Amino acid sequence: MKGMGNMMKQAQKIQSKMLRMQEELASKTVETTAGGGMIKVVANGSQQIVSIKIEKEVVDPEDVEMLEDLVLAAVNDALAKSQQMVSSEMSKLTGGMKIPGLM
Repeated sequence: MKGMGNMMKQAQKIQSKMLRMQEELASKTVETTAGGGMIKVVANGSQQIVSIKIEKEVVDPEDVEMLEDLVLAAVNDALAKSQQMVSSEMSKLTGGMKIPGLM
């Protein structure tokens, strides 16, 4: 029974560290660009888009689809980088163990 108590304490410590890490990750950001830097997207560790910057030179009223494609590519890349950042940090916390339902 003593082993179970120790295991519960360990689980509580990990949970506490995870909550702290989630708070820290929410303030960390990743940045990506598309269209040769004409579109810049910033996402945080909560997988939220924080900002989108579009250079006016890429805005062509005759080719809105290109702009949409560039924004979509940059947003998807920013979210992927954000997820990688979170996975990397969680891996440090869990020692590389894959814990179901954690991420």
